[in-house]
Amino acid sequence: MVAPLVLATDLTKRFGDFLAVDSVSFEVRNGEAFGFLGPNGAGKSSTMRMIGAVSPVSAGSLQVFGLDPGTDGETIRARLGVVPQEDALDTELSVEENLYIYGRYFDLPRPAIRKKIEELLDFAQLTERRTSKVESLSGGMKRRLTIARALINDPDLMILDEPTTGLDPQARHVLWDRLYRLKQQGVTLVITTHYMDEAEQLCDRLVVMDKAKIVAEGSPQQLIETHTTREVIELRFPLGVQETVVDRLDGIGKWTEVLPDRILMYTDDADTATSEIAARDLHPESVLVRRSTLEDVFLHLTGRSLID
Repeated sequence: MVAPLVLATDLTKRFGDFLAVDSVSFEVRNGEAFGFLGPNGAGKSSTMRMIGAVSPVSAGSLQVFGLDPGTDGETIRARLGVVPQEDALDTELSVEENLYIYGRYFDLPRPAIRKKIEELLDFAQLTERRTSKVESLSGGMKRRLTIARALINDPDLMILDEPTTGLDPQARHVLWDRLYRLKQQGVTLVITTHYMDEAEQLCDRLVVMDKAKIVAEGSPQQLIETHTTREVIELRFPLGVQETVVDRLDGIGKWTEVLPDRILMYTDDADTATSEIAARDLHPESVLVRRSTLEDVFLHLTGRSLID
């Protein structure tokens, strides 16, 4: 058995009286993409900062590369690539100058940095913008440059905190392609995200965090199979009618969820369920049948209330 790159046991983080991470246990295996999924304030970023050896552990144990972040932080950080939520790029410098200066932080020889810059510019699809000032780049380009910069030291583990937040769909998909290529090359990825489709696209395994705890763990497909039904029926009724029909839907699906604008019915057999809806003389304005997704799991486990 190959030892995990990251091993956490009852890992806890406190800020004074505030409990940010509450006795979580998990492991990240070599070569996989591992995700932390959860609402704002769930403890994802606090966990990532402990893994990155920049925030001390309050209780429990944490090993990264078999080392203790509390005593071997410098050694650990030298083997990490970190992509923070905000792009901390020097906007007055060019694309290649940002990469070069970051390489010098790791005391890499100048010829090695120059060679690596060529590889990273190609990887990030920024070769034609190498001499451009960072301030002139689009959001997607800046994000690709931040990822490229994090690869300058050939890290064994990449930590990506909300890597595609704020990007348009096209830029997100380009970034997903770059991250998938990294995984194919054997780079281990640890990703926090609140985008369900991103977690499904990128993560081999993930944990769902809520209120500082891990509430579920598994592959995206395992989580869907365990925590929700095979299909979901979305029913929309005319204004003022929905409240009168909720009780008449009892017993058709495994459970129903009443939202302000529609009713969600969770079932393993949508054909039988829709036939029963018609048999009960119910006439929704629209009926949408879809497969269950990771978003259904997420909302079932963490709720729909807004968290500021």
